Amino acid sequence: MRAVRLLLLVFGAAATAYGGWLLLPQLGTALPWLIGGPVLHDVLVVPLVGLVGLVLSRLVTHRLRLAWITAGLMASATLLLIAVPLLWRPPSAPPNPGLPDRNYPLGLAVGLAVLWAAIVIVLVVATTLDRRTDRQ
Repeated sequence: MRAVRLLLLVFGAAATAYGGWLLLPQLGTALPWLIGGPVLHDVLVVPLVGLVGLVLSRLVTHRLRLAWITAGLMASATLLLIAVPLLWRPPSAPPNPGLPDRNYPLGLAVGLAVLWAAIVIVLVVATTLDRRTDRQ
């Protein structure tokens, strides 16, 4: 087992060194992204997620409902993170007439609406089942 760990360490270190070597010529343009991402995450995203979690834990006392709402918020955040590059920057090439043009803001809105509609349906069904079991 020790030999396998050592082998993985050597291969991991070699892959890291090779990646650093490939990044070296582009370091000037990549450095703001490499530093900005973690700083933005630690300064903006983490406090916001903590605050939303604190508020949700005070408002929603039922653990199953809280779990579904939390899952919806995590999926929404994932969709937003995926959509940011498509919404933020202009297209890098002229539109291709052979491909259908996409309306990314509309697609994001529809995706979020479908996600939250599904979560609302699950919560309504769970609440209905809870009430039925409480009556019996």
